[in-house]
Amino acid sequence: MNLNPRQPFKTTLLVTALCAVFSSPFVQAGDALKHILDSKELRVAVPVDYPPYGYVGPDMMPQGLDIDVANLMADKLGVKLELVPVTAPNRVAYIQSGKADFTISSLGKTPEREKVIDYSIAYSPFFDAVFGATGLPVKSLADMAGKSVSVTRGSMQDRELTDTAPLAVAKRFEDNNSTISAFMSGQTQMVAIGTTVAASLKQKNPKLDIALKVVLSNSPNYIGMNKDQPELRAKVNEIIRAAKADGTLDAISQKWLGAPAGELPE
Repeated sequence: MNLNPRQPFKTTLLVTALCAVFSSPFVQAGDALKHILDSKELRVAVPVDYPPYGYVGPDMMPQGLDIDVANLMADKLGVKLELVPVTAPNRVAYIQSGKADFTISSLGKTPEREKVIDYSIAYSPFFDAVFGATGLPVKSLADMAGKSVSVTRGSMQDRELTDTAPLAVAKRFEDNNSTISAFMSGQTQMVAIGTTVAASLKQKNPKLDIALKVVLSNSPNYIGMNKDQPELRAKVNEIIRAAKADGTLDAISQKWLGAPAGELPE
């Protein structure tokens, strides 16, 4: 199995996109999986501006957790992968318009989205967590008692920290930059942030000693696809379940998030 994200990064041309929208035999009910297998190509909408899930690396190639999962899908389907770069606002529109077969773009499940697309089972976690130095002896919420944590006042992390670790010494700051600076300057032992923020910090400061200590909350990510594609959905779920069972998803999550995927909802 190839989990190397360094696949050719194709630009989706306007002409191709328009042809896809108007001809689009693959968006007919039940046809999507057959089209992918017959064409021997899988087009996956992915983020390229949202580390660690998807971003452009120093070599100008896309990489990240979502890119690895896209490669996994293409590998298991036995087809060539085309990565279609998207942003958060258009990632659902791209599958609805036929510009991508499905989206792997740190997509959470909401009632609004469920009205227009279908979801796979969850493929990765999305953590709010407490981070600290590798050697800091914190492995549970109880271990945080008496230890200082910087957190942004009024944020989701502030509420989660207050609810789950009331004995931690919360140092509240008015904005994210101040919260992060307090940790990096040694004013606090830990910092409560999202995994995306932690990954960005590590990317910008490769020598920074920061490791995931305790997960505060987990809002999993799902693969989004057009409705009325039961064969495609079933096949995607089959691949995800197998990757959960053999440890592949745990390995991908550990690589990019510093923690295994753990128990993911069906």
